[in-house]
Amino acid sequence: MNLEACFGAVTRTVSELEREGKPVRNVTLERTYDTTPDDLWDAMTNPERLARWFAPVSGDLKLGGRYQVENNAGGVITDCVPTRYFSVTWEFGGGLSWVELRIAAEGDDRSRLTLSHLCPVDDHWRKFGPGAVGVGWDLGLAGLEHHLSSSQAERIDENAFGASIEGKAFMTDCSEDWRRAAVAAGEDPAWAEEAAKQTTAFYTGSGLQDTV
Repeated sequence: MNLEACFGAVTRTVSELEREGKPVRNVTLERTYDTTPDDLWDAMTNPERLARWFAPVSGDLKLGGRYQVENNAGGVITDCVPTRYFSVTWEFGGGLSWVELRIAAEGDDRSRLTLSHLCPVDDHWRKFGPGAVGVGWDLGLAGLEHHLSSSQAERIDENAFGASIEGKAFMTDCSEDWRRAAVAAGEDPAWAEEAAKQTTAFYTGSGLQDTV
């Protein structure tokens, strides 16, 4: 897998929004894939394919149904426009956030994926900033690229990748890019730098005990 290409292919932004009358930060990743919108939608919603690049996902996978990502978040599917858009609640560790996914055609056999994670401005956000969810989705989108590159591609071993020099460098670069995105959005540079350090420490295993 070409990690340099995966990193450079993603546009990362942070913006301020409100959700249910409270401030949230919209952490957004955009990139294109060499496949059709129908195929990209199937890769993002078909449980058999999700298990091959993301994680096993179970539940009632339809509008209004509940889903569960193995050893991760669960929630409710709140909107669904097949092959174009879906949104879900993201319930993890007692916290609530929201994920929105959009797919659009971009030329012949190319599709643009826009993934937004709307995060409450809480203690977790103040400690880790956008990289907490951002780096996790960076890893997911890299795994999706690997999956789409070959029908025979096996799911990346997250533990082995995270322990490798290559993996640590990728996560550090992503965390730094999320710091830049936060500053570009108007966040305090000193805070953004400290939050990025906390996030990098967690993902690279350099001693942080709290979870992101």
